[in-house]
Amino acid sequence: MTDSILDLRASSSPRSEPIAEAGAVVLRRDLSARDRDEMFALFAAYFSGTARAVFERDLEEKEWVIVLRDARGAIDGFSTLMRFEHDGRDIFFSGDTIVAEERRGTPELSRLWVNHVRAAAQRTDGEVYWFLISSGYRTYRFLPVFFREFHPRFDHRSSELASLLDGVAVRRFGDAYDRATGIVRLATPSPLRAAFADAGERAAHDPHVRFFLEANPGHARGDELACIVRVAEDNLTPAGARMLR
Repeated sequence: MTDSILDLRASSSPRSEPIAEAGAVVLRRDLSARDRDEMFALFAAYFSGTARAVFERDLEEKEWVIVLRDARGAIDGFSTLMRFEHDGRDIFFSGDTIVAEERRGTPELSRLWVNHVRAAAQRTDGEVYWFLISSGYRTYRFLPVFFREFHPRFDHRSSELASLLDGVAVRRFGDAYDRATGIVRLATPSPLRAAFADAGERAAHDPHVRFFLEANPGHARGDELACIVRVAEDNLTPAGARMLR
């Protein structure tokens, strides 16, 4: 159960109230009961089919939560994160991720995520990778915006990344991962609500969006495209480098 409706475009649309740029990476165990209530309410507003018990079970296995708060202190964006080792590599896996529609266009969650994982990468001698699954094109678009090389993509296939992705995805999801297609079909999927899933005209003009829709034709029912990327400064795009402190 993971995905995002992050919108990485700059936004000049007016907002009904001031949006605070406050954000922090917190340990999952430090979340309050109110924090958890607000996170679930936000998630349920954009995704369907998620029971509170499933949400809580997914949250409990995570180590950190990147939390955004509005001007009143309420949570208006979050992303859960965990780390595990696979074949000598540190793998960061993103869980439930959502940013409220009125908060889209702000870079705070992206900046917090990049700097948190970068700091962890600097503390290890091995390579660090980000593993994610996506049922929405906006999450997938995070990859070409911030990283130079990743898998899968429309214009290049990395056999090394493809092999690593298969190993990580099978370890994480077992038979729910289809090696032939790169799709994860969860027992309890959480598809984006239709109002937030439509790619509109972006698919016609953006080859990355078009690729995502072709690679994951079942995204509307909650099928997830598995992806992986090496997290290192030499793999950041200029936009990714600007996220660094």
